Amino acid sequence: MDHFLYRDGRLHAEEVPVSDIAAEVGTPFYVYSTATLTRHFRLFDEALEGVDHLVCYAMKAASNQAILKTLAGLGAGMDVVSGGEYARARAAGVPGDRIVFSGVGKTRDEMRMALEGGIRQFNVESEPEMRALDEVARGLGVRAPITVRVNPDVDAKTHAKIATGKSENKFGIPISRAREVYAQAARLEGLEVVGIDVHIGSQITELEPYRQAYEKVADLTRVLRADGHDIRRLDLGGGLGIPYERSNSAPPLPVEYGRLVRETLGDLGCEIEIEPGRLIAGNAGILVSRVIYVKSGEGRDFLILDAAMNDLIRPAMYDAWHDIVPVIEPAPGQEPRPYDVVGPVCETGDTFAKGRMMPELAEGDLVAFRSAGAYGAVMASEYNTRPLIPEVLVHEHQFAVIRARPSFDDMINRDTIPEWL
Repeated sequence: MDHFLYRDGRLHAEEVPVSDIAAEVGTPFYVYSTATLTRHFRLFDEALEGVDHLVCYAMKAASNQAILKTLAGLGAGMDVVSGGEYARARAAGVPGDRIVFSGVGKTRDEMRMALEGGIRQFNVESEPEMRALDEVARGLGVRAPITVRVNPDVDAKTHAKIATGKSENKFGIPISRAREVYAQAARLEGLEVVGIDVHIGSQITELEPYRQAYEKVADLTRVLRADGHDIRRLDLGGGLGIPYERSNSAPPLPVEYGRLVRETLGDLGCEIEIEPGRLIAGNAGILVSRVIYVKSGEGRDFLILDAAMNDLIRPAMYDAWHDIVPVIEPAPGQEPRPYDVVGPVCETGDTFAKGRMMPELAEGDLVAFRSAGAYGAVMASEYNTRPLIPEVLVHEHQFAVIRARPSFDDMINRDTIPEWL
């Protein structure tokens, strides 16, 4: 469920007509709903009610500070994967003891930043990283709290580019080597083992892969405790999918996921951490664009929009589907027609949809890409010297620009011309 609905023939973001935002901000732009962000966070938090837990929002999904501050105010922790994300979380007021640092390539500078600023734990992904973190921690005279990310070799049945839990993926250590690696960690004076980390992928639409992974984690917890390790925290990752195509069946609900966590891990007495990103932010945002031209081609018609692949790269990168709807509600009985929906970038890959059945549209009409709140603005670029587009946050009847569109001068003046030129 989201809070982008038609009222009196116009698409609204909560109580604000989307066309009113377009008139003030210009197109294209992203707009997020506070009510949807809040609802989706609470669904996860309530799903684990009665279990000692922390919901750490995966910032890589959407990292604007206004979004982070909204979720932190609800009690969310943060899952970060870079020094920049760590700095963003702290700038948004998130205390260090609610920040989990993930990622396969943490640098010594990033480790030092987090240890000095405060960190809940590092999810360590390799033995070289473990040794580097030990070195940095000892240099600072502290002990770094860690979990070790284990790779359970489970097929998450998701897109190959976002699967992370199979043996051929770059993430974590093989679960078969976990005892050996934990024994190494215990011998390093700068590290404090606090738990186990596992994450099998993103946009997962069934529970069985989670069950397989969590049953392996439960077995590993018992083995490591028998070896003398104080396993008191289980970081289960995120990855629960959302319905990008409204006509498809919905993925499992957070309450069903929570039930599975209790069934597989509930008897271990561990604190549970989860790291949802897409399910919190995905349906909380839309991308709004304007039709520049309607072009007739050989056997097909093109909707040429002012949004492009640099603004929303998911279709070009993942062949991802986004429902695309007109901002003005179609008249009842209007027959849809097929369009190839494209942007103005000079790449054939700048195509959002082919043969998409849509109401007849004309130059100047507004359209909205649904479920664009996750991995939209954060993956955008300035390719073709196109400005990063604004982000807008709506709260009931109010809206505010939370990232402004830079001018061409802003972009060009970031360049530095060498003195010999």
